Amino acid sequence: MDSEKIRHTEYFPDGTPMDDWFYETKIPQLSELGKQYVLTEYGIWDDGKIYTKEIQKVIDLAAEEGGGVLVVPPGTYLTGSIYFKQGVNLYVSAGATLKGSNDISDYDLRETRIEGETCLYYTALINADGVDGFTMCGPGTIDGNGLKAWRACWLRWKWGGGGNKEEQRPRLVYLSNCKNVLIADLHLQNSHFWTTHIYKCDHVKYLNCQIYSPAGPIPAPSTDAIDIDVCTDVLVKGCYMEVNDDSVVLKGGKGPWADTQPENGINERILVEDCVYGFCHGCLTCGSESVHNRNILMRRVKIKGAARLLWLKMRPDTPQRYEYITVEQIEGRVKEFLKIYPWTQFFDLKDRKDRPLSYADHITMRDCDCVCDTFFDVIADEEQYLLTDFTLKDLRIRARVDNFSEDKLRSVVYENVQVEESTEPAENWHEVKGFQ
Repeated sequence: MDSEKIRHTEYFPDGTPMDDWFYETKIPQLSELGKQYVLTEYGIWDDGKIYTKEIQKVIDLAAEEGGGVLVVPPGTYLTGSIYFKQGVNLYVSAGATLKGSNDISDYDLRETRIEGETCLYYTALINADGVDGFTMCGPGTIDGNGLKAWRACWLRWKWGGGGNKEEQRPRLVYLSNCKNVLIADLHLQNSHFWTTHIYKCDHVKYLNCQIYSPAGPIPAPSTDAIDIDVCTDVLVKGCYMEVNDDSVVLKGGKGPWADTQPENGINERILVEDCVYGFCHGCLTCGSESVHNRNILMRRVKIKGAARLLWLKMRPDTPQRYEYITVEQIEGRVKEFLKIYPWTQFFDLKDRKDRPLSYADHITMRDCDCVCDTFFDVIADEEQYLLTDFTLKDLRIRARVDNFSEDKLRSVVYENVQVEESTEPAENWHEVKGFQ
């Protein structure tokens, strides 16, 4: 008899079988990552100096010599933008910190993807493009060193408004056109802007990472934990996420013809499981730059005080389709269980005369046990979007406000839903909480 453990086939929300790849969660040891290129063996020291050019030379050397792994030994090493090449991995040792410069001039300007558009913008601290088989792992820390940028950002917004791009902040990690990527065990923290951003990548795993940015005393604005942008086959497993914006965000483009532009596209087969959330704006968010999301599954998650569990941002200037999304086996405290409403930030129809119609369908939330301020926070606007085939099932909710209205959905299965009135707030949203 075969001694292998028998595993029953599981399925994504539309019935697509889950590939074996989603169950392979082995994290390699340092010795398995190839020839080791240790920073201190190349004159790169824990001395407060910026070593961007020197670190890049080591990466280039490793690539020329057939690949290997850049090793960050114990200590703190400062750098600006660095670019990983085919065959070169990254390992951050216990007691080691790879720390970003807090000077924007240490980050290059290049054509990149940001906020649903391809444009000239700053590169990230860690970058890779077109790489197959990139691993970044280890028990150490990659720290964006973003405090100076956060302070400046809030000050400029107070002075004259503006958007994120105008604030000139680098991301922590940006991977584009890559496949077979593993990001594991790392502490990823204090990014200037988005923490990790993957664009046009496939088969990407985040395993056992801790992703953090503060909501106070100086909030870290727009420091999303994981931005998934036109990607397929992504696994986020065993991670802790606490950031001052959304945690897992599905992007993919924006604008009145976004669905026809080749740089935009679908996020498909995304699995988020066995994670813990501290404070964040949204646990699973579609938008604010998103065209098509399909077969999204979030399950077995514990939440310690997030603002929203499932958040569908509906842009009136962008054709959107959010379909076959399931959220299940969730426990914890959220301010709003389900939130759907028009998202008008930076609204621009350009010269399109009509507003594109959007759709959200086959959305399922089941087997959850949550304390909320508001259970159902949905704005219906059928001139902009249609909400159909929703399932709310086996829910145990304690909420200050229920607000459920079947009339806001074209079709809904509402089965075994218990919403008990609660005077207990889901969280004191004005407190500074959970900060390291």
